[in-house]
Amino acid sequence: MTKRPLASRVMSKSLAYLLLLALSFTILLPLGWMVTVALKPDFAPVFTTPTQWFPTSDWHWENFGRALSDPARPFLRYTLNTLVIVGLNIVGTVISCSLVGYAFARLKFPGREFLFGVLIVTLLIPWHVLLIPQFLMYFKLGWYGSILPLVVPAFFGNAFFIFLIRQYIRTLPREFELAATVDGCNRLQVFWHIILPLCRPVLAVCVVFAFLTSWNDLLGPLIYLLRNEDYTVAIGMANMVSRANPKLNLLMAANLIMMVPPIVLYFVAQEKLIGGIASVGIKG
Repeated sequence: MTKRPLASRVMSKSLAYLLLLALSFTILLPLGWMVTVALKPDFAPVFTTPTQWFPTSDWHWENFGRALSDPARPFLRYTLNTLVIVGLNIVGTVISCSLVGYAFARLKFPGREFLFGVLIVTLLIPWHVLLIPQFLMYFKLGWYGSILPLVVPAFFGNAFFIFLIRQYIRTLPREFELAATVDGCNRLQVFWHIILPLCRPVLAVCVVFAFLTSWNDLLGPLIYLLRNEDYTVAIGMANMVSRANPKLNLLMAANLIMMVPPIVLYFVAQEKLIGGIASVGIKG
């Protein structure tokens, strides 16, 4: 009697794993094609019939080094520029959004609900509407041509991240804060020593989203950056695609290299990221 349920469970799990492997294989096919193209020599046929999904004959690993050290498009410099912008955006997002989210979740002040409603309404404003006014403001401030327009706004909060942090803090029991208050902690100490460590899962969500937004941003750097040595990875990729007769092997090699930081970040923050997404919004 017990063998049949065990056999059925093993069979169902096996079928589930086979289905997941098949789906993963289809998802990884474009990645295999990118690796195949990246390892080809210059001007080798790329769009072949049948399609070569995985490398079989060409193994030019030096293409990755060439993609990073191209004098016309120094991707190593672009990567460093992008990492600086991403790092400042993450720091500004964590500091500003956690403080504002804590204030909306725990502090009582006149107009709190009204201000939070206004904050949520700003999520409905299309970013196209703010593009020209923001550009004119930054131009008059003398920030045009620098990274300041790309990093300073992060220190003034983001409505979506503030909403996430506020909802998460509201799920935390107040007893921890009351105990710290009894021990003599003020509001800032309670936030720093109690709330912030407990908010690691939702902060991981904000960090990953802020990283991806800044890493993949093309329009912002394209508008505000002028010099080639200040460009980001996204602009370098766009320049390689838009030029006449691009070397697709170097383009795919650069693409694969630029995929590494987001993948590493995901695996590092995977546990907290999934836990943070699952727990946000449980309490209204």
